[in-house]
Amino acid sequence: MGWVDGHRGGHKDRMGGWTQGWTDTRTAIHPPAIPPQGGTVIGSARCQDFRAREGRLRAARNLVKRGITNLCVIGGDGSLTGADTFRAEWGGLLADLVKTGGITAEEAQRSSHLNIVGMVGSIDNDFCGTDMTIGTDSALHRIIEIVDAITTTAQSHQRTFVLEVMGRHCGYLALITALACGADWVFIPESPPEDDWEEHLCRRLTETRDGGSRLNIIIVAEGAIDKHGKPITSDDIKTLVVKRLGYDTRVTILGHVQRGGTPSAFDRILASRMGVEAVMALLEGTPETPACVVSLSGNQAVRLPLMECVQVTKDVTTAMNEGRFEDALKLRGRSFQNNWNVYKLLAHIRPPATKSGYTVAVMNVGAPAAGMNAAVRATVRIGLIHGHRMLAVHDGFEGLAFGLVEEISWNAVGSWTGLGGSKLGTKSQPGVRVWSVSPLSFSSLHCLLMDVPIVPQAFTGCLELVEGRARFEELCIPLCIIPATVSNNVPGSDFSIGADTALNTITNTCDLIKQSAAGTKRRVFIIETMGGFCGYLATMAGMAAGADAAYIYEEPFTSRDLQANVDHLIEKMKTTVKRGLVLRNECCNENYTTDFIYNLYSEEGKGVFDCRKNVLGHMQQGGSPTPFDRNFGTKMGAKAVAWITGKIRECSRHGRIFANTADSACLLGMRKRSLVFQPIAELRQQTDFEHRIPKEQWWLRLRPILKILAKYNIELDTSETAHLEHLTHKVLVPEATL
Repeated sequence: MGWVDGHRGGHKDRMGGWTQGWTDTRTAIHPPAIPPQGGTVIGSARCQDFRAREGRLRAARNLVKRGITNLCVIGGDGSLTGADTFRAEWGGLLADLVKTGGITAEEAQRSSHLNIVGMVGSIDNDFCGTDMTIGTDSALHRIIEIVDAITTTAQSHQRTFVLEVMGRHCGYLALITALACGADWVFIPESPPEDDWEEHLCRRLTETRDGGSRLNIIIVAEGAIDKHGKPITSDDIKTLVVKRLGYDTRVTILGHVQRGGTPSAFDRILASRMGVEAVMALLEGTPETPACVVSLSGNQAVRLPLMECVQVTKDVTTAMNEGRFEDALKLRGRSFQNNWNVYKLLAHIRPPATKSGYTVAVMNVGAPAAGMNAAVRATVRIGLIHGHRMLAVHDGFEGLAFGLVEEISWNAVGSWTGLGGSKLGTKSQPGVRVWSVSPLSFSSLHCLLMDVPIVPQAFTGCLELVEGRARFEELCIPLCIIPATVSNNVPGSDFSIGADTALNTITNTCDLIKQSAAGTKRRVFIIETMGGFCGYLATMAGMAAGADAAYIYEEPFTSRDLQANVDHLIEKMKTTVKRGLVLRNECCNENYTTDFIYNLYSEEGKGVFDCRKNVLGHMQQGGSPTPFDRNFGTKMGAKAVAWITGKIRECSRHGRIFANTADSACLLGMRKRSLVFQPIAELRQQTDFEHRIPKEQWWLRLRPILKILAKYNIELDTSETAHLEHLTHKVLVPEATL
């Protein structure tokens, strides 16, 4: 089996990297050492020779001589197109090589067919058929770090900043950056602005300043154009703002810094999951199986025909060249369209003069999680756009009980997107009981929307509110819950707001801790993570950081398992491995504590390695939210308010709201491929209240990957591998109108 990286450059021609790796396929690579490294360890470069048949003949001979009949190609549309061409020509190439004596007939027989699977690696996220390409999230991390730093100086000097990001002819990086930082305007090639965009832009910037903001942020994709195909450059925008408004304006072109740095936790895990799926696809491949590409749809790995995806990707370019920009947006996919629709609502639409007459309250409950503020910002602004009166409840249920409620405006939440923690404040406990909150507190509300860690206190509190509807009519209002917790232990949702930020904090800390021992003798680090009884953080951080073991409550272990792990590490330390990493979830076992495991490893590893321990603590709850959490929180908030508006109309009778059905109190969660609303009463059956975790957790299926990467000899369950699907326009339709 061979692995090839296509060229990672952001240029028009990206067919390359074909022979790299084919000549070095037997080089030993140690997986645990790879995750923290950016770029590609096997190298990547263009290969003009591969464009000609003569070059492909040499490549085919290299594969045959090494007995490689399965090839995974990691690259963009150019690399994958070339791979499909190579496979289509395979029989003819072998015949030519036999004729010229390049290979023997026996060798040709042994390599009679070539299976190819593609994985998309590109920071541009411009390949149709996948929600996210490998490398995109890491690029967003670099961009947001710079935007946050620039925001500080822009506020100090009351400046306007124009930031140009990469993406070639795809506006994904620009769009997500604009969502993540609350930019005043974004220019993307898929949706050029109207002809009078200059007037609209200047009016928007003026409105922002008049509203009390000390800065303006404008994001420009490098391929931005107007409706006539004329490029819109950063300098053009700066000149416009300076001439018409006289604002102090600066231009920052981020350039190739977006490609550098260590990969994010999301990218490390995505690449690992896609890599496993690619191997499964190759092993199941037959001469009749079409070349496929492994893609991400929501939280699911899917296989799509390679050339279908390439064709749709080319169709986007054709649509843009022909001025069919609406078609180009649709072809980009459902996720892209949803992001664009949410951004337009938040940045381009203002509250109407006429009001709906309804009041919606938003509150945070439980422990703070990064991304809560982004969700609140979206709910407040979308709610105002729908004409509702928006109230902010401070300090959760306790604040509601003591009347810590105030009306909140559009501008009040303007800068909240990038702030960590909870601006509204949270309380870990909802008080003695939710009934300490007088029903009169709800008498002026028509809806309640919460960002909560749902297990256990918040979930119990919400269930009490629903049960209380039979006693108090004031509680018969629509109720929507958005999961927000670093532990990611919410029943009904694969992801929770805040978990990605915590995961990146743990992963980055593990990288630093391992690096701290560089140049010393062999050492094993024992690290304790948060999560309560949920092992999500320990497991996923273990995958991302290259851990040798991750102990969690959901997978019981004994002293014999601990000893086996120690013995495994001792054997690894006899090779070139010098660092070991062991993660322990804080509640994985009441007897096998962090100190116990540290002492065990220290004693058993004497003479081979020494140990250090670290308890990461509440640093995992802090910090600025990651691009994923900002974007996820924003979309969740927007979708929740759209649902609430629909429920208001559905439950309204003669100007009054009466909602007492199960489907009027829901949790909004990510389930596999889509965001879905689920009655919280139904989620009761899916919850282990004693341990504050869902009874079934999707990420447990990824545990074997962690062990395989740590070089344990185990079998991987392949019963749930993906099957080949087809990319149709049906899946390109937006989920719902916001």
